[in-house]
Amino acid sequence: MGNQPLADRIRPQSFDEMVGQKHLFGENGAITRMDKNNYITNMIFYGPPGTGKTTAANIIAKKSGMKLFSLNATSASLNDVRDIISQTGTLFGSNGILLYLDEIQYFNKKQQQSLLEYMEDGRITLIASTTENPFFYIYNSILSRSAVFEFKSVTKEELIPALKRGLDILNTEHNKNIKASDSALMQIAKCASGDVRRSLNTLENVYMTADDEITPELIDAFIPEASSVYDRHGDAHYDMLSALQKSIRGSDPNAAVFYLAKLLESGDMISACRRLQVIASEDIGLAYPLAPVMVKSCIDSAFNVGMPEARIPLANAAIFLATCPKSNSAYMAYALAKEDIEKGNGIQVPRLFQSRYSDEYKYPHDYPNHYVEQKYLPDDATGNYYTYGNNKQEQAAKAYWDLIKKTHG
Repeated sequence: MGNQPLADRIRPQSFDEMVGQKHLFGENGAITRMDKNNYITNMIFYGPPGTGKTTAANIIAKKSGMKLFSLNATSASLNDVRDIISQTGTLFGSNGILLYLDEIQYFNKKQQQSLLEYMEDGRITLIASTTENPFFYIYNSILSRSAVFEFKSVTKEELIPALKRGLDILNTEHNKNIKASDSALMQIAKCASGDVRRSLNTLENVYMTADDEITPELIDAFIPEASSVYDRHGDAHYDMLSALQKSIRGSDPNAAVFYLAKLLESGDMISACRRLQVIASEDIGLAYPLAPVMVKSCIDSAFNVGMPEARIPLANAAIFLATCPKSNSAYMAYALAKEDIEKGNGIQVPRLFQSRYSDEYKYPHDYPNHYVEQKYLPDDATGNYYTYGNNKQEQAAKAYWDLIKKTHG
């Protein structure tokens, strides 16, 4: 047993033993169906830590008969990949090689593209995992040759069977009969933030201090206060994100950086980054059109350096947004246009956009100031979706177009 964590000692050996991910490993799950048809392909697994990505790769390798090699892209190099490829001609690689590459987003473009040669000639089958959105961090050449599967945070209810199994294993190993109520196990599950590994590590720590029963008091001692009041998958999660956005919308930089810190210190960097990007367009919008670009730059920097340093560019982004001028004019314009569409309006586009009437279209660049009046909206569309915001940027645009359109009036 040694110092091997409980999560590794009871790592599932089959899809049936896995918790969560029913959409992948349940009776009608995508990977279950692939397995039934003896089909294996290159795959990208993405999702939060502790949701079964490594476990799934191990099970797939075992069922396929392929030799499994594992690398972590944070420390591995192309030479490590080449060393693995060199074994394709040996007894170890006679049934093919499956390479599990964790944190693939840390391979740069050249490193990722170098994998293509081995994937295309069949020398390796690649399973790559990442905690980030693969469509942002993995290059298209890899994505187009792989099946992409999302691993979702495991719910509190789904964690309970794993915790019960873990408790049974611990009692067997230590020849004890320590008990834990369902409410105690749920207390552990709630603070695991969907991470199976974290829940089992907490269980083992608490178990080793228990006499006859795992009690709420023992559990509290091993769960940081910040974790116990912040459930990443419950109401508190959305309340915190809402507080961040509303503080920025309300132009309060102090509150904005406070709620950002709450999110980051709870380990929820991804949600914070997503929300900051939404805020840049929803609440700052056309009052400062470069806000989304600047926020994206801060977020890219944050992911490049990782925590804890990531807090610095993200704090820049939050305070920048809070102190920017505000406008929701684009957000509201879309909402009004969507409302028109839901009423069934605007089905038929105007004649000037139809190919058979193309001669009716007037090319604005052929006219003074690149503008000519013509009807762009369908006859039954309401229009009047966009109203210029009361800020310097939009008012300047309004003044310009008022002048241009008056000249052509």
